[in-house]
Amino acid sequence: MLKVANTLRLVSKKGTNARALATAVGYKQALVNVPPTQLTVLDNGIRVASEDSGAATATVGLWIDAGSRYETSKNNGVAHFLEHMAFKGTSKRSQTDLELLVENMGAHLNAYTSREQTVFYAKCLANDVPVAVEILADIIQNSSLAEPEIERERGVILREMQDVESNLQEVVFDHLHATAFQGTPLGQTILGPTKNIKKISKSDLQQYIKTHYQPSRIVLSGAGGIEHGKLVDLAQKHLGGLKNTPIDVPELAPCRYTGSEIRVRDDSMPLAHIAIAVEGAGWTDPDNIPLMVANTLVGAWDRSQGGGTNNASYLARAASAGNLCHSFQSFNTCYKDTGLWGIYYVAEPMQIEDMLFNIQHEWMKLCTSVTEGEVERAKNILKTNMLLQLDGTTPVCEDIGRQILCYNRRIPIHELDARINAVTAQNVRDVCYKFIYDRCPAVAAVGPTEALLDYTRIRSGMYWLRA
Repeated sequence: MLKVANTLRLVSKKGTNARALATAVGYKQALVNVPPTQLTVLDNGIRVASEDSGAATATVGLWIDAGSRYETSKNNGVAHFLEHMAFKGTSKRSQTDLELLVENMGAHLNAYTSREQTVFYAKCLANDVPVAVEILADIIQNSSLAEPEIERERGVILREMQDVESNLQEVVFDHLHATAFQGTPLGQTILGPTKNIKKISKSDLQQYIKTHYQPSRIVLSGAGGIEHGKLVDLAQKHLGGLKNTPIDVPELAPCRYTGSEIRVRDDSMPLAHIAIAVEGAGWTDPDNIPLMVANTLVGAWDRSQGGGTNNASYLARAASAGNLCHSFQSFNTCYKDTGLWGIYYVAEPMQIEDMLFNIQHEWMKLCTSVTEGEVERAKNILKTNMLLQLDGTTPVCEDIGRQILCYNRRIPIHELDARINAVTAQNVRDVCYKFIYDRCPAVAAVGPTEALLDYTRIRSGMYWLRA
């Protein structure tokens, strides 16, 4: 009986190994078999990039290398204002005509502005891609920018600013940028100050378009049921006439990071919202991948979602067991040449100090004693999240547009997978020691913040003294 049992266990183990091997092989094949991203550069410098998955739907968009970072203190808010004006009619069609055309196709037209990019995109049936591209080209070349619409949109943006002010996470991150990159364009908000919104004029909008909407700064991105050759033809037809003007586009000045803090104390609020960060890596910095793994190691947790005691993240287990906060999320925000790596958490007033102690303790562990097992688990979570975030034509289109602007190519998924696999515990320790250990943090806090340690004590938690 003993021999039979041992044989069964041996067969079972072999079967398990075979299944694991087959799964690993299937995973690697799946990564390699992703449709390639094709890139073509038009004569005027516009880059056309697409991934043809053969889907029945598609997303096409224009990614423009222009955002609030390219603004001055005098015109801060103009990029976002311009995004709002894009759908208010062109010289070819009124706002009503534009809306009816999009509605009749069953398509979705949207836009957003970030600190470094402005994006206009459309989701539609694959057969409607030619119309979608024509609409997007019309929007960025022929916006009417009518005075009555500018005045109307001015009020809309001011109301939007009030909505943002009620979103405390947005408020904290704006404060975090303002203190971390004080005196530089990255410290400005995307929406701009109220005084600017009240006085932005048609000439300001036209000047911004003339300066920044240059063909060499534009990427036409597509994903889904899109043939690359046809997309290039459409780009040539509708965007080929754009010319790079001789206007000197300002060089992207380095944005100096400053370890500092900003606190907005309001004891009438029930919870404190706090972000603490160090300077991170830019998009092209090779240290970015280990920092992404470290970010995944810290993880995220929300009390309302339950769980925590068996979470992969040590900090989630500590927060759950000790009732240290309501939620937290680690972040790794990248820009072209810099970034912010840190954590945002929401806690009751008397939990602030204990949660901060655990955060800094976890950061020091990343710098000194993180294990291979922990790093392997984080790498698996990171790869899973990476693939889940590319589920659909819109996130793929966004990934293509952003990467072409940042890297001038799209990093294949199998290459990114290999880069993540190559990260070791020693890599994480070395990179975290470089970016976190004994560095001056940037801190932003809103709410009942009396219990938050003063800055010098927070700074002293950024290193360990051992006898």
